[in-house]
Amino acid sequence: MTKHRIFSMPFAKVYPMYVQKAERKARSKAEVDQIICWLTGYSEKGLQAQIEQAHDFETFFAQAPQLHPNCSLIKGVVCGIRVENIEDPLMQKIRYMDKLIDELAKGKAMEKILRQ
Repeated sequence: MTKHRIFSMPFAKVYPMYVQKAERKARSKAEVDQIICWLTGYSEKGLQAQIEQAHDFETFFAQAPQLHPNCSLIKGVVCGIRVENIEDPLMQKIRYMDKLIDELAKGKAMEKILRQ
């Protein structure tokens, strides 16, 4: 089975798109960073290092300190697919991040986005 092409895409290439999506809806880069750090366990410094090193998504998630235990509470549809039903673990992590950024752009409160 071939890998999906997003797995080899540099995270640093997609990250600015997450920030742009948030900023278009009057949200901030800091909120995007907070969401990504919450999901992956990266510190601010660790996140910046991943961006600077231009690791692909596969490496980005493989080196993530620890996925947040509440990530299983992330439910909903991204690109027409329910994130809780995605079988490939890496694709599910990527879609979790997409879903959280979508929620941010839709104006949800950070407490709800971070499943607190």
